[in-house]
Amino acid sequence: MRRAEIENQNRYLLDRQCQFRLAADVVADAWMSFSEVCAIAVIGSVAKRLWKEVPRFREFRREGVEVWHECGDLDLALWLDSQHRLGQLRGAATRALREAFEAGAGMSVASHQLDVFLFEPGSDRYLGRLCSFSRCPKGKRDCLVPGCGDVPFNKHVDGFEPHDDLLMPSADAMLYRREIGRLRSALDLPSVS
Repeated sequence: MRRAEIENQNRYLLDRQCQFRLAADVVADAWMSFSEVCAIAVIGSVAKRLWKEVPRFREFRREGVEVWHECGDLDLALWLDSQHRLGQLRGAATRALREAFEAGAGMSVASHQLDVFLFEPGSDRYLGRLCSFSRCPKGKRDCLVPGCGDVPFNKHVDGFEPHDDLLMPSADAMLYRREIGRLRSALDLPSVS
């Protein structure tokens, strides 16, 4: 494998993380006006400094070539006082991402690439996930999971139990707190470049 191919792949993976971070800022800006939103944080690999690993891509795996970790989606933690407007929160994120793309913001992240974990303020009790479907229930297989849609647009994932460390990066990657306002841009999170 040529060095140029490895460098191109590494550039792409770093750029992808940057695009997800820009998307996190766009979505946070859209959600800050909702009175029930207490806090928003980036979690998962988008919140962290990337690390090198042999990826799933066949040509790199076959030769044991390490490249930067691939961010596959944008994981966000959202603390809410109330879940009565989850559908509007979903819609606001979708519109904000589309408008940012159309305005040439330099990122291409679709709303289905958001994975939003819902939490109760104070206790950090996991409540579910923000559904990406345009209506609830949508009549899809995912909608058949027990408890899914009992609160409209609160998605339950079959068999999912959050790991104890799910919120670990959130303290350093908190974008917004209602009592303070905007804390930082996701673009300022630790990076390898």
